[in-house]
Amino acid sequence: MSQFLMAQPNGRVVGGKDKVFEISGKAKAAIAKYGKEPVSNATIGAIMDDDGNLVVLSSVLEVLRSLSPEDYAEYAPPAGLPAYLDYAKQAVFGKYRPEAFIAAAAAPGGTGALRNAVSLYTCPGDVITTADWNWGPYKTLCQEQGRSLETYNYFAADGSFDLASFNAKMSDILARQPRFMVFLNTPAHNPTGYCLSPEDWDGVLASTLEAAKDPEKKIILVLDIAYIDFCKDPENERAFFKRFENLPENVLVLVAFSMSKSYTMYGMRGGALLCISSSQAVADEFATVAAFASRGTWSNCNRSAMTVLTRIYENPELKARVDAEQAEIRDMLLRRGDAFVQAAKEADLKMTPFSAGFFCVIPCENPDAVCEELQKDNIFVLALAKGLRVSIASVSEAKCAAMPAKIKAAITKVNG
Repeated sequence: MSQFLMAQPNGRVVGGKDKVFEISGKAKAAIAKYGKEPVSNATIGAIMDDDGNLVVLSSVLEVLRSLSPEDYAEYAPPAGLPAYLDYAKQAVFGKYRPEAFIAAAAAPGGTGALRNAVSLYTCPGDVITTADWNWGPYKTLCQEQGRSLETYNYFAADGSFDLASFNAKMSDILARQPRFMVFLNTPAHNPTGYCLSPEDWDGVLASTLEAAKDPEKKIILVLDIAYIDFCKDPENERAFFKRFENLPENVLVLVAFSMSKSYTMYGMRGGALLCISSSQAVADEFATVAAFASRGTWSNCNRSAMTVLTRIYENPELKARVDAEQAEIRDMLLRRGDAFVQAAKEADLKMTPFSAGFFCVIPCENPDAVCEELQKDNIFVLALAKGLRVSIASVSEAKCAAMPAKIKAAITKVNG
């Protein structure tokens, strides 16, 4: 949008086409023309089967179909149904619940949780940070609320987590303002598929504790764990939550929980924001301000989504079925990821480090031009600022194995 008429700019950059939906639309047009088999629509951030159909857990569908009108039509409290909030904590932490004061508030998906994190713990004009490879709507969430987003380098030259860049950005921001908020999307980071290692966490927390020595500074770590159930070992991957015990009172950990990926309920907007603090007063304050913010934005969340999670955790047999279906999807995604990584090695195609998740990233110059070149071969991926995002969640294992060589050829043709 080149100029505003009645709307106020408020520091926002508004308008332009949504790349994901634009390119996915082109892929759908190609499928309509050529059929599904010759087209690779690797743009979609949702789990598709090998035939390109949306995957929905049958166990979750069973619960949805059993709901009464009261289960989905009645208003829920602004903070969320109490049982749901308890089970959301179980879903997040598993057996690694930290010994700390923990509170939760419902939100419409992980995005709603992130929105409240920004609203509750930063001020208009503040700078928030995240990695340079990141989920694009982070910037939108900040801009829409009068904040800005700056980034640090995610990877050092050797492919490891760039702790030095993270530390430099933390120091830079804390020199300008008393609050430091960072979005940490892990495990199975969107878009790279990287998982912070125990050593990475050692570095992040050492930096956090050093900064927190100044009692006037407030450090807020926001964990976006949308893909946690699709990393290689989701039960034990949660061990990092135990690291958030006995933190200084001026360090707050917020966790954005989403039902979209783990429970294949993308459109039902089930989620929650959790706080982890060494202070009972801080946790109590969180519960109060989160309910207040929710009432002033979406009022209350989708009751049926909250009821579904509650029913799952109340019924051990049903929970076991959900776990089994999640494991099947996880194994499928890991096979696809392994196929892509192996084919990329064979094609000498450079990737960022990948462990698990929905996406892989290919750094390259002129990504928009490379995308257009790939579309000539009916391969549809998303152009990022510094490369290509490939959704392994939305294409078959065979197509994952076939794409890297074609991507390499397209990059070579465009960039030489």
